[in-house]
Amino acid sequence: MPRILVVEDEPNLALGLEDDLKLEGYEVEVARDGETASRRAREQPFDLIILDIMLPRRDGFEVCRDIRRAGLRTPIVMLTAKTQESDKVAGLDLGADDYVTKPFSPRELRARVKALLRRAAGDAPELYRFGENELDFSRCELRRSGRPQELTPLEFKLLAALIRHRGRVLTRDQLLDDVWGREIAVTDRVIDTHITNLRKKIEPEPSTPCYVVSVRGIGYRFDG
Repeated sequence: MPRILVVEDEPNLALGLEDDLKLEGYEVEVARDGETASRRAREQPFDLIILDIMLPRRDGFEVCRDIRRAGLRTPIVMLTAKTQESDKVAGLDLGADDYVTKPFSPRELRARVKALLRRAAGDAPELYRFGENELDFSRCELRRSGRPQELTPLEFKLLAALIRHRGRVLTRDQLLDDVWGREIAVTDRVIDTHITNLRKKIEPEPSTPCYVVSVRGIGYRFDG
């Protein structure tokens, strides 16, 4: 389920966007000011951000700049009531992927969202290399020094999730949602056990991991 961050301070519009996107099957979080949006975008893995320009505390341009400076490639759709071409160009120059001018139709926004999510999925690498390892997304296969390694389906999904969000800390709850799904009851110990088994297959020294790193009291981060 793609996760979307909606950044909009106008309550009725924020609620309308949230309800409409949830009906489309997306998981939606709403931020009401730019400072919160900038922090949440860097803390949580989102698949897309819908970002209003006129916001309290930090405007949408500043938020967009913060996100791109943090190295995040999350697709951004900017919402603006302004019609000046210079504002739209400024947003795109800062790293926004698309813009929609208010007032807009929900159908138009949904189409833009779907197009950006498809594009982002197409940009995902089919092969990711780190150290002696390479993960082949198209074949669902891990190779180490050119030799296939046996991964369980859960181990592959776990490694793929960590790599997709590399450099960011994923909590155990986030890994649970991404890998097992919300309907499955899994304890933290089960997640930690799968991480331990995964490390044995990818780390030069599993006891001192350099790729799947523990972040005490929070979760795990992939460095590679």
